[in-house]
Amino acid sequence: MRTIKIGGVPEHFNLAWYLTLKNGAYKEKGINLRWKDYFGGTGEMSKALRDGEIDMAVILTEGIIKDIIEGNPSKIVQTFVQSPLIWGIHVAHDSKYKSIEELKGSKAAISRYGSGSHLMAYINAENQGWDLEKDLDFEIIDDLNGAVDGLTKGKADYFMWEKFTTKPLVDNGSFRRVGNCPTPWPCFVIAVSDAFIKSDPEDIASILEIINTCTSGFKDIEQIDEIIAQRYDQKLEDVQEWLSLTEWSQQVIDDNAIDKIQDKLLMLDIISKKLPYDQLIHKI
Repeated sequence: MRTIKIGGVPEHFNLAWYLTLKNGAYKEKGINLRWKDYFGGTGEMSKALRDGEIDMAVILTEGIIKDIIEGNPSKIVQTFVQSPLIWGIHVAHDSKYKSIEELKGSKAAISRYGSGSHLMAYINAENQGWDLEKDLDFEIIDDLNGAVDGLTKGKADYFMWEKFTTKPLVDNGSFRRVGNCPTPWPCFVIAVSDAFIKSDPEDIASILEIINTCTSGFKDIEQIDEIIAQRYDQKLEDVQEWLSLTEWSQQVIDDNAIDKIQDKLLMLDIISKKLPYDQLIHKI
């Protein structure tokens, strides 16, 4: 039985992976799939793919595109979540800032450079019409716990992270959300190292078949809203809202979407060049 290592954020988007692992679906195909949580998000997972620590990652679309362009020997094999990611823009509960507009020129907490929280700070700044050189400043805080510490102690002024994941910290008074910033493209993709594509394309196909079967019927799983609420410490009404906004995908991301994302990243000077579709995507 081949051991395959996969990484992702420990969030509700990835519950389908937990469910399929729990019921032994991969072992029936002769695959020992090992999941690893990456609390640091996209930047941490990109490094793990580069270093061969994992074979696959469920990762933010814009983040892995940037990292492949910068030399990560990996390819996107499929879209995982088709709908946009809604990034909440958060400040400390007692912060002087009351609106997104007031954050102009202040310091953003980011998990690391090249992470989703870093890239989306640029998207938000562009949406607000800010000067991308003068009005952005960053403080690295590693993860969500680091953000709580950083904002509370005044090391940074605001933090962007997925709205529903961060909602319990709004509810308990750690954060206050001043606005939202959705990604203008499908939010999560499945990326695979080039070495794994070369050595075991059949196993990749088997893994995708299993997870796609689960996600295609995910919303119909009995009491799925209650399961998510309990597992991820969410309010039931928040989970139900999230489910109504979220659409999984079983398809490869198309060239128009890839082109749009690269155009945006290039315009924001996040990437220095664009790559052809077939250098970013591998169809299994």
